[in-house]
Amino acid sequence: MVIGAAVVLFIASFLSLVSAPACSGEFCPRESSSTFNAWDSLGLLMSMFLAGIIAAVLIVVARGLPTPRKVAGLELGQFGVALAVFSAWTAFWTIIDAGSAGAGMILGLIAALALAAGAVASPLVPALKAPLVGAPKPAVASPYGAQPGAGYGYPGGQQPSYGGQSAPGGYGYPGGATQDPQAAAPQAPAAGQPAPDGQAAPAADASGFAPFWFAVPVARPLYPEDGSPTPIAELAPGTWYLAVDQRGSGLVAQTQDGRRGLLQDTTGIQRG
Repeated sequence: MVIGAAVVLFIASFLSLVSAPACSGEFCPRESSSTFNAWDSLGLLMSMFLAGIIAAVLIVVARGLPTPRKVAGLELGQFGVALAVFSAWTAFWTIIDAGSAGAGMILGLIAALALAAGAVASPLVPALKAPLVGAPKPAVASPYGAQPGAGYGYPGGQQPSYGGQSAPGGYGYPGGATQDPQAAAPQAPAAGQPAPDGQAAPAADASGFAPFWFAVPVARPLYPEDGSPTPIAELAPGTWYLAVDQRGSGLVAQTQDGRRGLLQDTTGIQRG
């Protein structure tokens, strides 16, 4: 809706702003009404037509970015909404003052109002909040983060090595040729067995919490364990992270480079 309104607004900028040669007002043509459009009036062009087009670009770009970007303390999307409302406000009062509005002015007003309505409704209507580009989903994992047919651990990882030798391909290892016929389902590795990062998986602590691998559905910030509000890292979809402890509804997670922090939003995570 926002993109369509911006396209109509651009087309309307080339159409005549007035409908009659005999008119009065600031936007009357000096010679011929048939050739007077928004590009002949810099103030109207910038405050109504180009302002609306720029607003649409900011809104679309903001929806496509993985993390919000700010301009003068406002997120790009918020700045775009404010600019879209300003464009519609300018168009409304300009057409009232013009006296004899032409096709460009009428079509521009309709497009500016539609643009403002779409911009304001986007963050309020759930159906319009969906991202333009879907977040990548983690690959379906076998126990404890192992990928079918791949190495044990992170997606696309390699088999853990033991003294420089590849892990045996028999029962109990990913990609092994044999399988226990009595096993109803694959089991997660026990404490001390190789983990996805090539190290031993930690054992459960005294509280009964057992570390596990998980992936997030969308990018989420990782905050310091001391409760500071500034994120220390961002967990990305499609990557496996190790949960080493639980803090209320949150998880203490460890990244691949060894950093630890608190994941406050655990909704929708995929456990390995």
